Amino acid sequence: MIDWSQVKSLRADVGPEDFDEVVELFLEEVEEVVTRLKQDADVNELENDLHFLKGSAMNLGFSEFSALCQDGELRAAEGRGDEINLSKVVECYAVSKKAFVTDLPQVLH
Repeated sequence: MIDWSQVKSLRADVGPEDFDEVVELFLEEVEEVVTRLKQDADVNELENDLHFLKGSAMNLGFSEFSALCQDGELRAAEGRGDEINLSKVVECYAVSKKAFVTDLPQVLH
């Protein structure tokens, strides 16, 4: 679910002092897009939203969530947006976020 080696690598790249800010910004921006998907996903923006989520998730080690977003992005690009299970994408994010927030302190120390 979480690629902790990616998380550690990102922390090493940005430095411990900036890592918390990166995580906070990631969660803020992703929450905004996920909320939009939950409320009223715009078919015209679905591919872009899933592309953004995929890249953001990959950078912070949310591997399962990133893979779901990539699959959805490809389906949307092919005009098959109706095949995307957005509830599954949203649920995966919620579970991934909980695991990340819960386990992050132990992983980094």
